Amino acid sequence: MEKRTLLIPALLDRHWPLLRWAFESERYHAAVLEEGAEELGLRHMHNDLCYPFVLISGQVLRALKSGRWDPAKTSVLISQTGDGCRGSCLIRLLRPVLDKEGFPEVPLLSLNTRGIEKSCALPVGPAMGLRAVAAAFWGDALLLMGNQTRPWEAEPGSVNACIARWEERLSKDLEANRNLTPGGILRRCREMAEDFQKIEKTEKDVQKIAVVGDIYCKYCRLGNWGLERYLEEQNCAAGINGLTWYALYYLDSHLDIGPAAMRYGGKVLAVLGGCLQDRFIEILREAGYTVLPPYRELKALAGNLNVTRCGLGSGWLLSAEAAAWVQLGWRKVLSGLPFGCLPGHIYGRSVYAALQRQLPGSLIVGVDYDASIREITVQSRIRMLIDCELE
Repeated sequence: MEKRTLLIPALLDRHWPLLRWAFESERYHAAVLEEGAEELGLRHMHNDLCYPFVLISGQVLRALKSGRWDPAKTSVLISQTGDGCRGSCLIRLLRPVLDKEGFPEVPLLSLNTRGIEKSCALPVGPAMGLRAVAAAFWGDALLLMGNQTRPWEAEPGSVNACIARWEERLSKDLEANRNLTPGGILRRCREMAEDFQKIEKTEKDVQKIAVVGDIYCKYCRLGNWGLERYLEEQNCAAGINGLTWYALYYLDSHLDIGPAAMRYGGKVLAVLGGCLQDRFIEILREAGYTVLPPYRELKALAGNLNVTRCGLGSGWLLSAEAAAWVQLGWRKVLSGLPFGCLPGHIYGRSVYAALQRQLPGSLIVGVDYDASIREITVQSRIRMLIDCELE
């Protein structure tokens, strides 16, 4: 078959440069979209829809209108949770827009484990799974170590240069299917930790701000308006938990329905992923980095907090991550959500007060991201968190 370009909208800034290799095949060449197009998205999506809808729609339309890719040889990948999140409806909302704008020949492919939009499902095979697991852990390592090293770097840009070197090196591994065994994945994580430890650092006081919330607002600079950069400009370090915790949460909470083979495969993957995560955490902690407890311990922590047991959206994971960061000494927590995300507001914003009562000496501040909100409004709330003196 003729090779097609697979356009992937932005979602995971630190992971997509590596995860894109999971979708490389004889059939597809994966291309990650990076530039935003909020205004273009607003022309076609109602602003009452959640903010990621607007950004993803604008990105896809901008890419197809750019002339860079031939629409007849291009497909678009849309990740869908398959639960109460309205992101599960994005393909149905975006399809009429593409047809109207003159791109009826561009397929929209669905990536999910719930069996929705079966006619649009992207085939998932063992090779894709192996690459995805390795890329997820390696992306987590670069995310955690980068954010906990950059604010103290003696030479500006040294951390980003280190990340760029490793992205190139790991991309070659993924392309050649090297180091994809558990031993190979962990060996690379150990080598990265040794490399990051060699970066010269300065002694200075830096505020530690933990970031939790919706996946789009945690990991995507378009979804959080460059939050990591802004915090570092305010002499803060951003504590953002890894994607593999969310992946295990998704496998654990979203595989109650769907094909039997998918459910069984997901449970096996969750067990193997949990074992791999234990060793991954040990490596980073031995290198001096703060890492949240393994997924199973976060789940137990959520049960002890008794704030919510719901698995919609970020669900109980938001509360558990916030509490875990506070217990590790990151007492200021910023929760980012897209305005209009109903599961996020119900199972996120509604539990902040209850969490703070159970976590004395902590402060949790929520911010909404939306096309109708100005950046200064969000930054003023973040400043409130930064400037507050905790006892």
